[in-house]
Amino acid sequence: MKISKDQIQDANTKTIDSHNENFSFLSEQLSKKGHDVSNIISKLSKFQVAIPSWALGAGGTRFGRFSFYGEPSSLEQKLDDVGIIHSLTQTAGSVSLHIPWDIPSDYSAIKEQAEKLNIKFDSVNSNTFQDQEGAKESYKYGSLSNISKAVRDQAIAHNLEVIKIGDKLGSKSLTVWLADGSCFPGQNNFQTALQNTQDSLKDIYKGLPNDWSLLIEYKPYEPNFYSTVIQDWGTSFMLANECGDKAFTLVDLGHHLPNCNIEQIISMLMLKGKLGGFHFNDSKYGDDDLTVGSIKPYALFLIFNELVYGMQNNPQNPDLAWMIDASHNIKDPLEDLIQSIEAIQQAYAKALLVDQKALKVAQQEHDVVKCQEILQEAYRTDVRPLVEKTRFDIGGAISPIDTYRYLNVRNELIKERGKHTTATGL
Repeated sequence: MKISKDQIQDANTKTIDSHNENFSFLSEQLSKKGHDVSNIISKLSKFQVAIPSWALGAGGTRFGRFSFYGEPSSLEQKLDDVGIIHSLTQTAGSVSLHIPWDIPSDYSAIKEQAEKLNIKFDSVNSNTFQDQEGAKESYKYGSLSNISKAVRDQAIAHNLEVIKIGDKLGSKSLTVWLADGSCFPGQNNFQTALQNTQDSLKDIYKGLPNDWSLLIEYKPYEPNFYSTVIQDWGTSFMLANECGDKAFTLVDLGHHLPNCNIEQIISMLMLKGKLGGFHFNDSKYGDDDLTVGSIKPYALFLIFNELVYGMQNNPQNPDLAWMIDASHNIKDPLEDLIQSIEAIQQAYAKALLVDQKALKVAQQEHDVVKCQEILQEAYRTDVRPLVEKTRFDIGGAISPIDTYRYLNVRNELIKERGKHTTATGL
């Protein structure tokens, strides 16, 4: 299924009058406060976030998986679903593939399809946290960190193959997330595991094309619960430095212990020029992979405040690879991803409203109350009309969720694919 511009325009006519009224009021208020509304809209319109191929089907738990029907059962269908999200939001202009789930059978055809949908291929993701059919070695006790050289060599070879696949599609980065670690004290030697991982990553790094980046993800626990080899941003940062200038840390919002100050981590990494990628999601307890902004919207805003500051003041840091890494087993996956995009855009818009000059003055004067007031004034602003205006101007839906339901997209997908298709991935 593909959504046409005419269908979106038709849906927009139902809310255009109320939208114009709301935007006119907000624009006037922001202009009085000295904000350049056109500049903010321009920045919002350029923001693109990648959709992960594994989030287009129903998510699961350790105990079960409940299909939402009409799931994409092939890479081609996954691209079509990303195309639906992008046509509605105009913000989902790339897809992040996970190998070996998403190996194209016809590279030319896949690239042609993506081009027609105005979709690019973002970072490719390797998978050494599961044993693949026909593999000689097992990752039961680790992959890049394994004490067995044969296992490490197999994991390295897989990552190098993923790079080749991504290079054929036009990707420019490889994301490495390891499940490696231990469940019990004494199971691993911490130093040996880290040294093996470092050596393995260096071998992978050597296989990067000149214009590629290596993104190293971290996670404090799960699936191993006593130790994880790359457990925090400091370990990832250290490994990235050991690999070289094309290696960076990737921050996933769910990959932190409770109440961790993620915005401070982001700020430090950007100062050092080592923040390479960012995965959006939300959580209550751990790596819950909930819809962005559904639990901690103020924390998301504070994170974006540091991202905006870093993008304006840290030229030593590269352009970031943005991706949503969220999925849920009781929501329509496409609606869930659209909600995440909405939350991301709103948090970004609010962060752009922070008066950075006034904030710096208040900081220098140690006016703690004023600092808080400046941040909260921006956060409390209802920026939805601003985000709607951005989408409308670049051809998207004023209300993506309402339009998705108005066009009966899920039922149309079920008609095309049936009820019993299953998406590959997590």
